[in-house]
Amino acid sequence: MTAHPSFLDVAPEVADALAAGRPVVALESTIITHGMPFPANLETARAVEAIVRAGGAVPATIAVIAGRIRVGLDDATLEALAQASDVMKLSRADLPFAVATGRDGATTVAATMICAAAAGIRVFATGGIGGVHRGVEETMDVSADLEELARTPVCVVCAGAKAILDLPRTLEALETRGVPVIGYRTNDLPAFWSRSSGLPAPLRLDDPAAIAALIAAKRDLALDGGVLVANPVPEAAEIPRAEIDAHIATALAEARAQRVSAKAVTPFLLGRLVALTQGRSLATNVALVKSNAVLAAEIAGALVARG
Repeated sequence: MTAHPSFLDVAPEVADALAAGRPVVALESTIITHGMPFPANLETARAVEAIVRAGGAVPATIAVIAGRIRVGLDDATLEALAQASDVMKLSRADLPFAVATGRDGATTVAATMICAAAAGIRVFATGGIGGVHRGVEETMDVSADLEELARTPVCVVCAGAKAILDLPRTLEALETRGVPVIGYRTNDLPAFWSRSSGLPAPLRLDDPAAIAALIAAKRDLALDGGVLVANPVPEAAEIPRAEIDAHIATALAEARAQRVSAKAVTPFLLGRLVALTQGRSLATNVALVKSNAVLAAEIAGALVARG
């Protein structure tokens, strides 16, 4: 995909790195506006950018500001986003609306992939992807992230799909769409807050260079779409699956009772889980995002080393 240049502002540091063939890692902004409360969101955004830099790559946090797609944000913009209240949550369907109407918008996994690809960035670190929601038979609620992974050539490093989802159906949907799902140093598919979902990871690779080789092979085979790298949350930060599942069941029941739907579901559930776990789910979320940033920088470096 090629974005119209009049809509796309690539920060000088990011543009210079891309032009020089240095590693760059894209970062989303929905985690800042809809995924965490202030000031944890700003602290995490700054920390993740610092981790990417420490790994030898340039961070490129992506958002839409007053209708401009910004690839790489300065600290003042990060801080403003972290405290803003009227920010759209942008996926593929909403991105042109925000651009056309001059709105501010935070990019989900899908929208971040689109913007990263437009700028020429091949690796993206996030927390967890969206997927098939529980109760999909009634709601037909399936995240656009899955379709984006099928069509846009960006490697997404995550801690698996968010455990609030229907993980078996999410995995099946990724397989149907031809998305390679790689367990990083694990045979089990991670489940965001937990190191294992109880499902096998379809593929396993144990080092960033091997992941870079797969990305290159996929490109050389002219296969559309991205690669999903599932990196388990660090052991010390894990919430065991049985424990988090009980809290998820409570939060889902509350969402149904309050008739929360569509894009409001995930932020509602994440917020309730922070309360139900007395803050542990937020601490785990921060830990896994940081861990994914480390790995994404390594993969970006390995891709650059391949030429």
